[in-house]
Amino acid sequence: MRAAFYKGNRTIEIGDCPAHTPGAGQVQLRVSHCGICGTDLHLFHGNMDHRVSFPQVIGHESSAVIEAIGDEVTAYQKGDRVTVRPLDSCGQCPACKKGHSHVCQKLKFIGIDAPGAMQGLWTVPAHTLHRLPDNLPLRDAALIEPIAVACHDVRLGEVKPGEFAVVIGGGPIGALVALVAQHKGARVIVTEINPFRIKLLQQLGLEVYDPRSNDIPSLVQSETREAGADVVFEVSGAAAGAELMTKLPGVRGRVVMVAVFPKPVPVDLHKFFWREMRLIGTRVYEPQDFDEAIDLLANTPIPFRQLITGIYPLDGLEKGLIEMEQGADVMKILIDCAS
Repeated sequence: MRAAFYKGNRTIEIGDCPAHTPGAGQVQLRVSHCGICGTDLHLFHGNMDHRVSFPQVIGHESSAVIEAIGDEVTAYQKGDRVTVRPLDSCGQCPACKKGHSHVCQKLKFIGIDAPGAMQGLWTVPAHTLHRLPDNLPLRDAALIEPIAVACHDVRLGEVKPGEFAVVIGGGPIGALVALVAQHKGARVIVTEINPFRIKLLQQLGLEVYDPRSNDIPSLVQSETREAGADVVFEVSGAAAGAELMTKLPGVRGRVVMVAVFPKPVPVDLHKFFWREMRLIGTRVYEPQDFDEAIDLLANTPIPFRQLITGIYPLDGLEKGLIEMEQGADVMKILIDCAS
């Protein structure tokens, strides 16, 4: 079977990959599709080389069909359609013992610390699987992992019907957060500077404003009758976003940190004191977020599928990464791992 290997130095190589027979508690999957995400781009740029064993098969936004079952696996059988929650926790650290295995202190993220989904046959722990309903195409199911991120963010942000929410950054995750928050009954506005993404988000029925040509704090004050936003999601990962996020919430508003900031940036902490605001960190997802994501994708009219702007064969992965890097007219690119 073929696989896409990250070899360091901005190099992706497509080559043969031996199939690994599933051991006890494992399953072997025939991968259908895998999405490219910002984490894969960080890998491509070398920012996670300290965690990678070269050459590494990458990818974690997957849909698949079970090909083989290892010993001690009783909940699944060959032919089941599944997606993978790519977290392999230790079960023994303080975080795991408190029930927070998604932030395990020894967490292995599959697709970074262990081989990922961009291969024909992929062996993973059975406890990472979520079953797919029959009405959900495998192509679309590759969106479940990023939708689960959004479900986790919106859940921890405690979004309620009638609230006013601002999403800073309209990339794939920002778009999904906005769509899920809107589905929960909030009024949502999104800030974004990329013209292609602005147009696409507007086509999805979202209110979008370019912060370079709009005074976002004044807009929020005007639209909320000076009350301020109830919840703000920082998804841009930019210093400008961190500066903006504290200017938008009202009294006891919530700021949800979604983006990863690898380096410290200035944050106006006085605003948190003055308005009794809350800062909420979010990281990946929990099983219930995957269950919700599957339900939303399979059973609601939320236009998640319109975020797919390209589907490439396995040897198109490097092309897709470069398009994302260059800010081309893309939102979510899927890789067809069977082609």
